[in-house]
Amino acid sequence: MSHDHADHSHAHGCRQDHAHDHEHEQAATGPTWRRLLVAAALALVMLAAACLVQVRTGEATVVTRFGNPARVLLEPGLAWRWPLPLENTVPVDLRLRTTSSGLQDVGTRDGLRIIVQAYIAWQVEATPQSIKRFMRAVQNQPDEAARQIRTLVGSALETSASGFELADLVNVDASKVRLDAFEHRLGEQITGQLRETYGVKVVQVGIERLTLPKVTLEATVDRMRAERETIATERTAVGKRKAAEIRSAAERDARIIEADASVKAADIQARAQVQAAQVYGKAYAGAPELYNLLRSLDTLDNLVNPGTRVVLRTDAAPFRVLVDGPPTGAKP
Repeated sequence: MSHDHADHSHAHGCRQDHAHDHEHEQAATGPTWRRLLVAAALALVMLAAACLVQVRTGEATVVTRFGNPARVLLEPGLAWRWPLPLENTVPVDLRLRTTSSGLQDVGTRDGLRIIVQAYIAWQVEATPQSIKRFMRAVQNQPDEAARQIRTLVGSALETSASGFELADLVNVDASKVRLDAFEHRLGEQITGQLRETYGVKVVQVGIERLTLPKVTLEATVDRMRAERETIATERTAVGKRKAAEIRSAAERDARIIEADASVKAADIQARAQVQAAQVYGKAYAGAPELYNLLRSLDTLDNLVNPGTRVVLRTDAAPFRVLVDGPPTGAKP
């Protein structure tokens, strides 16, 4: 009996141990599955993060596949790509940049030298073709692009300046300055080449400084002096011509006025003579001898003055009146 009781106790203890081990196995299995699920979730999150790329404002993102550009992302925001090492991303700056050519010694069409400095505002054109072209040309290095642009602008300044004379760029008469045409031609020289070679769009081209070397400055001063002398000579000639025209017009007007006055004077004199003749006629009709006496005295008054010496016969008219005296019977 004792032996059976011991066997029963041993069997009962074995069943308890087995149940306890089973509970331990279940307890260990639960956390393992949870850890695996968490790990899988983290792996998915990391994979998703590796497949996401953010495109920033003012930038483009080039997705490269095994180092070669595959596609270009231009819209700001999130986009998908394959994770490394299948695909990688390269940001490309699309913001506006300004590059100066530095001082360049160039020659004008009339053989004179000028020192000019230009600036160019540029940016990578926001098209897939231009962005890929920019990456191939300068390996997506804006500083290298600026260096090559400076060289290109320096050559274009020499070519553009050869189409203008110095007076077109430096002149005291602002209406003769063609600086805007010079800037336009400079832009034409570089715009196409920058787009085709570098994928760069030219936004603005301008001249920020233009000076003259000593030799050119002396030549410019001499040219300006000659121009001033020419202008002074022309204005003097114009003034003399206008003065002659005014003088001629005044003389013509004076002659016209004088002629008019002469006509009027002649007319007045004619009327006076008619009136005098009428008076003389009336006087002659009333007293002929007195009329003859008065006419003789008028004739003497016209012929003789205080400095006149006349030797005439006294019995000749009109001196006879001096000898004969007034006619007999003349009315006083």
